[in-house]
Amino acid sequence: MAYWLFKSEPASFSIDDLAARPGQTEPWDGVRNFQARNFMRAMAPGDLAFFYHSSCSVPGIVGEVGICRAAYPDFTAWDPANHHHDPRASASNPIWSMVDVVLRARYPRPVTLAQLKACPALSGMRLLARGNRLSVLPVTEEEWHTIRALAHR
Repeated sequence: MAYWLFKSEPASFSIDDLAARPGQTEPWDGVRNFQARNFMRAMAPGDLAFFYHSSCSVPGIVGEVGICRAAYPDFTAWDPANHHHDPRASASNPIWSMVDVVLRARYPRPVTLAQLKACPALSGMRLLARGNRLSVLPVTEEEWHTIRALAHR
């Protein structure tokens, strides 16, 4: 099993939006960075991920999701009507991938970015690296357990 973190702006797609989906499941589409795409291609059903709200008044981890479908072509890339359209992509040359996620838990309060930064055990976390703007990141098992402990305090 591997651990991950997904960032989303809550104005675009929030954990509440995921909770409202049928089966609380949704494809994680629209990733248009090759490194983030490669991380998604490494995911397997059963992997776990944090759901992180970014670009909002209180950024932070707001819950957990599980990977319930391995990477497959992100068809939104070849749909000209979709805001994630990439004219280089097509059904025969998909370029981009997505995974399906299912809601596992909503936290009663976010584990804020400030809390993450203040925790010495998380000093090496990729999310906290200067200039890191990836929307999909790996999380170590130690980071996973540390953050879950912060969430359940």
